[in-house]
Amino acid sequence: MKPKASFWQRIGIHDFFLKKGTVDEDKQPAGLTPNDVFKYIVDKFNESITQLSFANRIVFYHEYIIAFNPDDFQEFMDNKKGIFGLIVQESVRSFYEALKNYRTAGKTVEPSSSKWVFRFVSNASYARGDKSFIGKLLPGSQQKDENLRVTFIPRQTGIAQTFDINPDILKGFTFYSEGYYEVPYQEDLVYDEQKQSSSQATAFARLETILPDKAFAGRKLEFMMRHEEIMISGKEETAGTPDIFRIPSDWVNTPHLRIRFNRGEGKFYLASFGEKTIMNEKEVPRSDPAYPNWLELPVNSRLVLNGIVGINIFKA
Repeated sequence: MKPKASFWQRIGIHDFFLKKGTVDEDKQPAGLTPNDVFKYIVDKFNESITQLSFANRIVFYHEYIIAFNPDDFQEFMDNKKGIFGLIVQESVRSFYEALKNYRTAGKTVEPSSSKWVFRFVSNASYARGDKSFIGKLLPGSQQKDENLRVTFIPRQTGIAQTFDINPDILKGFTFYSEGYYEVPYQEDLVYDEQKQSSSQATAFARLETILPDKAFAGRKLEFMMRHEEIMISGKEETAGTPDIFRIPSDWVNTPHLRIRFNRGEGKFYLASFGEKTIMNEKEVPRSDPAYPNWLELPVNSRLVLNGIVGINIFKA
């Protein structure tokens, strides 16, 4: 059987990395430490200021996608559970300290977004010790440029290399609900841990969709699930209660779905009332709103309503 090409072989830069140095294949590379990840994020924040700022204005990334080898990621989740959240806290504190210094020096420090977003992900083609970074000004935004800027540090050299790659390459990354962190941006540049903790506790999940209708030109909608049970409904929905995620599209039935969070089990369930609902490529049986048929809804699931509207659900 022909061996499967790695991620870096597929984009044509595998040999470039290897020629920088050799590595003893029998020697197991040292695992990443929390300090390695923290310093990497802070370095990328400072680099973004250098690359994006102009005139008297300080510009910086608000979304940080950090990718690891799957084993490195799993080691963090198994043996260092919760450490990513602590790394995020310290990273944001460092960001604010740097921004305060710029503001004190008379520079204009204004955000391009109202929040910081951190996504810790993995890629099966990465070797132990490898890590890479993708940054965005607007979290969750669709990349308008033809290519993405990716900074990759291979274990063979430890030297960062930056490349332009096609956005489709992101399909090779695995995104985890446990690796998603969202922090409100504080205009006073002070990290408020209590405010952040209470914000995280009030939401069970985050849902997002991109509207296909021409009237909305692919606009992205996000909805924070702050009630144990919510309704997903369509354009004709008139109730404006916070437990209803109204999607103003002709392709969404009114109502279309109910999603419920079971605290005791720590699981999500859904019942479908729309014409057609696909969950992770399997059709969901339609039921009567008065007698919902509940099915387990795994976190990080992909829903497709009537073959057109896609919804992603992430743990908040």
